Amino acid sequence: MARLTGARPCPARRWGCAAAAFLLLLLLTVQAAQKADLSGDATAATINHSLTLLQRLQELLQNGNASDAVLRVRAAASDEAKVFHVHQLLLSLQSEVFEGLLRNQSVVTLHEPPESAVLFDKFIRYLYCGGVSILLHQAIPMHQLASKYRVRALQRGVADYMKTHLASESSQGHVVGWYQYAVRVGDEALQESCLQFLAWNLSAVLGSAEWASVSAELLLLLLERSDLVLHSELELYTAVEGWLGRRQPEPPVAERVLRAIRYPMIAPGQLFRLQAQSAVLAQHYGAVRDLLFQAFQFHAASPLHFAKYFDVNCSMFLPRNYLAPGWGSQWVINNPARDDRSTSFQTQLGPSSHDTSKRVTWNVLFSPRWLPISLRPVYSDSVSGAIQSARIEDGRPRLVITPAMSSSDFAGVSFQKTVLVGVRQQGRVFVKHAYSFHQSSDEVADFLAHADLQKRTSEYLIDNSLHLHIVIKPVYHSLIKAKK
Repeated sequence: MARLTGARPCPARRWGCAAAAFLLLLLLTVQAAQKADLSGDATAATINHSLTLLQRLQELLQNGNASDAVLRVRAAASDEAKVFHVHQLLLSLQSEVFEGLLRNQSVVTLHEPPESAVLFDKFIRYLYCGGVSILLHQAIPMHQLASKYRVRALQRGVADYMKTHLASESSQGHVVGWYQYAVRVGDEALQESCLQFLAWNLSAVLGSAEWASVSAELLLLLLERSDLVLHSELELYTAVEGWLGRRQPEPPVAERVLRAIRYPMIAPGQLFRLQAQSAVLAQHYGAVRDLLFQAFQFHAASPLHFAKYFDVNCSMFLPRNYLAPGWGSQWVINNPARDDRSTSFQTQLGPSSHDTSKRVTWNVLFSPRWLPISLRPVYSDSVSGAIQSARIEDGRPRLVITPAMSSSDFAGVSFQKTVLVGVRQQGRVFVKHAYSFHQSSDEVADFLAHADLQKRTSEYLIDNSLHLHIVIKPVYHSLIKAKK
C-alpha cells in the first residue's frame, strides 16, 4: 500500500531532475566510450572517471541535493518512518513501479515488512549506483523488494547470489528457507538449485538444525529421488523418524513418508531392530507392513528367483548414492594435472543378503589430459616431418571404471556408476558435481568437461587435490532366466 499526496514538484526540483539526468547520461556515455573501437590507433587511450561520477550520484542520494520527490518508508507495526529524498528520473529508469507511483506526485508513503524496511536504504542505493552488498539473511527480503518494485536486474542478481551461496556456513541453515521462498515466488531455477544441493548433501542436512524446518512437501520430494547422497538408507530412516516425532503430521502424511523409505536397501538385522524398537514404525505398522514383508522376501530369496515374481525395476529396489564402504570408495587424487593415475576397490554384488558376501572388483583409470581422436597429434606431410602437437588445454579429464571380472559372474545384475566431486566453497566441503553412467559405458562423456585442473585455484580442487567418491549402484533385472 502506498499513500500519495497531491503536491507537485516545484521548478527548482525539476532542475534537480535535469541535473540527475545529465549525470546519468554522462555515465552512460563514458561507459560506451570505453567499449568503442579505437581503430587500432597506438596513441588511443581511455580516460575513465566513471567511479567519480558514481560517487556524485551516491552523494545526490546521501545529501538529498536537488531532490524532487520524497519516499517515507514505514515498517509494519511501527509509527516511525525512514525518509529518503530521491530523484524521480533515477528511480523511474530502474523501476516501472516507481515510475507509476511518482508520476505527478512528490511524496509517497510505503509500508514494508520490518526485514525489508531495514534494507530499504541499500535498495535505494542500488537504484542510484547499480551495486549492493548483502548477507545470507538479507537475500530473501532484498529479493522481495526487487520483485515488488520490478527491478529485474536486482532480482536476477539476488537469485544468482543465492544459487552460488548454498554451501555457505549458517548457524540455522538457509537452503530450506530459500527453497520454500522460491516455491512461493515461482522461481523454478532457484527451486531446482536448492533441491539439487539438498539431495547431493543430504547427510550434512540431516545432522543440522535445518532438518527440522523441512516441510512435508519438500521431504516427500526428496524421498522420491534416487540421487540422494547419504551414508545409508538406515541413516535416512533414522532422520525421518526424528522428523515425524517432532512434526507429528496427520496420519496420511506420515504414512506417505514411511512408504517412501526403500526398506530392501536395509539389512534384515537392522529391519528386525526397527520393528522391535521404532515407536514410529509401531504406530504406523499397518501402513508399511506389506513393504517390510517384501523386503524380508527380497533378502531371503535368490535375486534371480525373486525377480521372476516381483518387479524389481522400480524405485524400491534401486539404491541411492550410498557412501558406506560396501557401495563404493573415496579417491583423493593429489596434483591431478600431473599424470595418469589408477586405483581399484571392491563393492558388494547387490543389496540382497543373498549377494552381500559376493564382491566385485573395480579398476579405475584417471587421465588429466585425454584428447579425442580429432585432436591427437599426427605426423605432418611437410618435408621437415614435424609433429603437429595438440594443445594441452584442448584435452579434458577422463575417468574410466571397469569391472575386473567377467560379466557372467554377475548375471542378472547391471551397475549404474556415479562419480561425486567434492569442492570447497565458503570454507565448506560439499558435493557440487555428480556424473552418472550405466554399465554399457565404461566412462561418462562429460566428466569435468569445464574443469581447469591446471589452476591451483580451480573450484574443482581442494588444496590442489581432486576429491572423488565413486558409487556403484547394482540394479537387478526382472523377467530373467536363471544361469545354467
